[in-house]
Amino acid sequence: MDNTLPDGGPDVPAPAASAAVRAQLLATEHWSLLASRSTTQGEVLTRISMFLTFTSASLLSAALVGQATKFSDTFVMFGIVVLFIDLGIGLLTQVRVMYVGMEDLMYVIAMNRLRAAYVELDPGLARYLMAGSHDDQPGSRKTYYFFGPRSQGGHVAGSSMTFIISVNAALIALLSGTLLVLPGTPLGLAVTLAALCGLAFLFVSLARSYRRYTAVWQAFTPLSPTPPEEQAEG
Repeated sequence: MDNTLPDGGPDVPAPAASAAVRAQLLATEHWSLLASRSTTQGEVLTRISMFLTFTSASLLSAALVGQATKFSDTFVMFGIVVLFIDLGIGLLTQVRVMYVGMEDLMYVIAMNRLRAAYVELDPGLARYLMAGSHDDQPGSRKTYYFFGPRSQGGHVAGSSMTFIISVNAALIALLSGTLLVLPGTPLGLAVTLAALCGLAFLFVSLARSYRRYTAVWQAFTPLSPTPPEEQAEG
């Protein structure tokens, strides 16, 4: 039986796609990444809004129960249960926010790699691209902020991740203070210990996030790294 194909046989390599076809394929992948990034960002913002709404409603409910029960022991138990539930939901939200932060970085790196392919197809496009076209750490920073380097501390402090960690730290401080006061711990000492618990959670969570971020770059091998001269300019 003759297996030879009309185009020359199964061993003949397929002709390379034209530049126009390659550009179309790259653009299709780019739009897919943009849609995925937008969907992910919308989902996590909705999750944060749901958590804040639930926390506000539950604390308001606790206040109403306190007035109805004249702040009896029943109210104390109810308040502790409410704080535990709020904290549990907050921790789940924090995990999702952290993962979305890494997913967003993933999409940025992938789109930077596609821009590198655009520049490879037409080097003259490079001067029109404000976002990064290199899939390494300097390239990702350029995509996040076009106008040169900026304070990484300010970027982290204003992020959704830091915001949700701060909210959870406040809930931990409230819950810790309540649990410390119940057995008779002096109020001043209870407040101090509760604040330390909240701050410890805040710093540990931020440190874990930073380690996760740096681990990505240690394990990742860029396909189109930023040239040394561009890094020096940045």
